[in-house]
Amino acid sequence: MSKAAAHEPRSEQQVAHERAMTEVADVLLNVEHAIARAKKATKRLGDAPEEHNAKLALSDALERLEAARRRLQKDAYFGTGELRLV
Repeated sequence: MSKAAAHEPRSEQQVAHERAMTEVADVLLNVEHAIARAKKATKRLGDAPEEHNAKLALSDALERLEAARRRLQKDAYFGTGELRLV
């Protein structure tokens, strides 16, 4: 056992949990970044047919990304501790 490990007040399970939740936070940050980029792209698109199609696709992507963000925040940070089967 190293000196650092001997003075670590957290258990290995706590450290593993914190690392896992850091990964979740990173995913959430990436989702939020994708939402911001999709909104920015939507504003920049014009009225050409292919741009109109891109706007429709971005609108759909925004809905799904925002739903994913809400669920991730709710389940990861505000969950009741109950296991979800879906």
